[in-house]
Amino acid sequence: MSSIPTPGVDGGVVAGSVFAAVDIGASSGRVILGRVAPGVAGGEGKATLETVHRFPNGVVESDGGLRWDFDALFAEVLTGLAAAARVAAERGETISSIGIDTWAVDYGLVDSAGNLIAQPFSYRDDRSRAAVARVHQKLDPARLYATTGLQFLQFNTLYQLATEKDLDGLQALLIPDLIAFLLTGERRTEATNASTTGLFDAVAGEWATEFLAALGLPKKLFPPLIQPGESVGTLLPGIAARTGLAEATKVVAVGSHDTASAVAAVPAEHGNFAYISSGTWSLVGVELKKPVLTEASRQANFTNERGVDGTIRYLRNVGGLWLLSECQRAWAQQGYTATLADLLAGAAALPLGGPQINADDPYFIAPDNMPERIRAAVRNTGSVLTDSPAAITRCILESLAAGYARTIADAERLADVRVDVVHIVGGGSQNRLLCQLTADATGKRVIAGPVEATALGNVLVQARAAGVVSGGLGELRALVRGSQPLESFPAAQRGVVTVESAVSA
Repeated sequence: MSSIPTPGVDGGVVAGSVFAAVDIGASSGRVILGRVAPGVAGGEGKATLETVHRFPNGVVESDGGLRWDFDALFAEVLTGLAAAARVAAERGETISSIGIDTWAVDYGLVDSAGNLIAQPFSYRDDRSRAAVARVHQKLDPARLYATTGLQFLQFNTLYQLATEKDLDGLQALLIPDLIAFLLTGERRTEATNASTTGLFDAVAGEWATEFLAALGLPKKLFPPLIQPGESVGTLLPGIAARTGLAEATKVVAVGSHDTASAVAAVPAEHGNFAYISSGTWSLVGVELKKPVLTEASRQANFTNERGVDGTIRYLRNVGGLWLLSECQRAWAQQGYTATLADLLAGAAALPLGGPQINADDPYFIAPDNMPERIRAAVRNTGSVLTDSPAAITRCILESLAAGYARTIADAERLADVRVDVVHIVGGGSQNRLLCQLTADATGKRVIAGPVEATALGNVLVQARAAGVVSGGLGELRALVRGSQPLESFPAAQRGVVTVESAVSA
């Protein structure tokens, strides 16, 4: 594929820019080449993605807890960047910059010499549970929320940090910032991910240093903040040599919290939308200009996280397709090897109104026999769920859709906004049964796609920083609409979901 032409100031063309997106989730990661061409003669432009490297990710039992094998993870990042460099070179392209996004809240501790002192703990480890009460003795939950606007989750960064000892001389680098540091030697904390720590002032957009002091944490535990679109630095010589990239290649801060990048690529045409970033977790909410820090919002456990361009992602975690993927893993171990399409076909054939669970209950966080956990949760409600994989799949998807509907209705009420359309992005947008159940549960039209919203948001922020595209989120989202396939699901008559209309292709 040749380089994409873009308009030159003299009426000719210049080579279009190519960007590398490092996109890592809790179960897998990718390195992706993104090519972006601006609109010509009033057009909306086009963004394309090419995955050049995929790799698994997951927690491991190590040193007394559930941890990320970060050394292996970073080695895969370097392998992916080397692959990106080769592919670009074969096509006569030059990679302009690299952007990194991952999950939130987890961190690695780095000493003054830049050494990672231990493999980072995973948020799925249970170590922070006991720290919650100790933190709340020092910082009243109402005060915490009034400053940070952050949803209470037992694995939030501040609770994890409260379990640490001997932090003097160390810095905490959130996972994408840790990767950026090892690439560039520069220590920064990107703001969208900083906003998930419980130590970030939602109004001021700065560290809440008084909370660090109250918890006995070093004032400079985290590096200075950086905003999406700003340059972290250029590649270290050793990294450039290992990957084949030029030392001048920039690492650009993007929405390093993967949900921030995903929401930046929601293809909304107006402001009256809700979004569901559907993957391992479901992040369900609306986009606002200011945080909602009311007591009612705290009681509803909504979070106010930073988005690209200083927006507020007002949302709540509602569990996710982790439930289904863990069930598939358990069934495979038992010798049941039905495909996802088979499971969805069987689930779609079942009637609406079966038993449901609270999909975001902490009971489902840790990996274990998920089918039996779900059946036990149903029994606790006084209902019965068979051990049929189709029935369990149906229970999961109806429970998620019901949770989405409740959360969107709560967001409308608490933020005093109106939602006309629901955008589902990420891997869950391919699950047509889930999309249709969500449309029916919410009574609102659902637009599904793009699947690769996170990578698109990552690439588009880089492209704007490079001057390839311009404008605000509206312009970036118009480019997404013009580039990506989308599917609409009108709210059907409740209960009318056919196999043909709802099963993923």
